[in-house]
Amino acid sequence: MTLSVIMPVYNERATIDRILTRVLAMACVSELIVVDDGSTDGTAAALEAWEQRAQDSRLRILRHARNRGKAEAMRTALKEARGAVVVVQDADLEYHPEDYPAGLRLISDGYADAVYGSRFLGPHRVFYVIHYAANKFLTLLTNLLYDTTLSDMTSGYKMVKRDVLQTIRLRSKAFAIEAELTAKLLKRHCRLYEIPITYTGRGYEEGKKITWVDGIHITLALVKFRLMD
Repeated sequence: MTLSVIMPVYNERATIDRILTRVLAMACVSELIVVDDGSTDGTAAALEAWEQRAQDSRLRILRHARNRGKAEAMRTALKEARGAVVVVQDADLEYHPEDYPAGLRLISDGYADAVYGSRFLGPHRVFYVIHYAANKFLTLLTNLLYDTTLSDMTSGYKMVKRDVLQTIRLRSKAFAIEAELTAKLLKRHCRLYEIPITYTGRGYEEGKKITWVDGIHITLALVKFRLMD
């Protein structure tokens, strides 16, 4: 089963070479679509160097002239994805490409339409207590609103069949797109599985971008999409 990896990238010069190398080392990856979302820190030059080396035909690099946010970068990549399955991969090394095969197996064996990687079920670096509390609140809210039993709704590891994604119009901005995707998968009664993944969380001094404001937007999105499509 073919797997498209979509990677929104914004100012990740410190990690971009390593994450591209690791993703392309995975035999299950059919294509890697990177969207440089207006980076200003040298990431664009690093990606250009990868293009010039042309070491792997699976790599495709798209660009936004200015920073438009993760959601827009995801939408740009999704328009170009051709694999039977799509997975989102952040460029910051928090999520491990080595966890792809376990999720892909559930889909290819016919069990799942979507697979989420749970940071709380697998090995993970100990991270901020406020993030833990926010994640638990948002996951509990999801479970109450959509009658499900997720353990990590805000996980960045989200793997979905492309034909399912094509039935969903994603309109949200920034990180709220993750709540919208979850809401619409659950409202459509898609078969959603969770697997344990390894999570190497990073701090704000290392470039972490999500903030409490994003938590508010995610909360509002969960409620909004419970009431509307």
